[in-house]
Amino acid sequence: MRIPVIIFISLLLQGPVQAQHKGKDTVLMFCYFINNGEDGLHLAYSRDGYKWSTLNHEGSILRPFAGHDRLMRDPCIIKGPDGLFHMVWTAGWNEKGIGYANSRDLIHWSTQQYIPVMESEKDALNCWAPEIIYDNTTKRYMIYWATTIPGRFPEGDTSDEGKYNHRIYYTTTKDFKKFSPAAILYNKGFSVIDATIHKEKNFYFMFLKNETLKPFPEKNIRIATSRHLTYGYGEPSASITGEYWAEGPTVIKWKGQWFVYFDKYRDHSYGALISRDLKKWKDISRQLDFPAGARHGTVFTISGNELEKIKSGLP
Repeated sequence: MRIPVIIFISLLLQGPVQAQHKGKDTVLMFCYFINNGEDGLHLAYSRDGYKWSTLNHEGSILRPFAGHDRLMRDPCIIKGPDGLFHMVWTAGWNEKGIGYANSRDLIHWSTQQYIPVMESEKDALNCWAPEIIYDNTTKRYMIYWATTIPGRFPEGDTSDEGKYNHRIYYTTTKDFKKFSPAAILYNKGFSVIDATIHKEKNFYFMFLKNETLKPFPEKNIRIATSRHLTYGYGEPSASITGEYWAEGPTVIKWKGQWFVYFDKYRDHSYGALISRDLKKWKDISRQLDFPAGARHGTVFTISGNELEKIKSGLP
């Protein structure tokens, strides 16, 4: 059953907004890349959602080794019920897999793993902007990303950007060793990338980038909703971003408000929106103090104690 966006928002408003990370001393973390992602993982933190400070003197925390291109673009980190920080990332422009590693402290990381999520599709061109979410119901992690398979969706080719016409795919795993076959997660007849999913009560909402270029450009952020994690997402909402081109949304509900950060990639800057009800959005981009050169990252929370340990463990 598909839930229209307006109904979904009304249901959200029936209860109070709660912070994602419980505790008085909560810190926002942002993992990101710079340039082409060749030097790896970068981290920054914030105590108010506006001013961000870099860690490791703006240097890389972890250099990439997974995949042929050995890039670390679009990193996504979540903390699992096992106490580990799990990270996935884009390993290269033309890879059929993604990168994966885990850490207990965001400093020391496991051996990097290349997950060949689309190797079964011989014509697949890429695996871009993977994200990860934990499903408490099935006790499994879901990893999802954008892939183009030429000719697979000719009726919905809105990209007009050479060979790319993306859809969102997913796989699930319990142990990051065995994975379910890749399957379609979102296809509404237009090119779509950069999905990020968050659960609120019994609903899942997906922020995504409409990658449409023809018959006229969209290049904006929208929301689709579902009662189910792996299927049933409806038509997207109207754009929540402005006339500028935006991508790479990352979302967190924190201190009573929804924060949506995104890459204003044509303007070479970061933007952000805030909302209390998911209907009225305020652009706070001009109030942001973001790391120079930051590209497509993910926001998450840690405790103040965890931040101090990270600071003390870095040069």
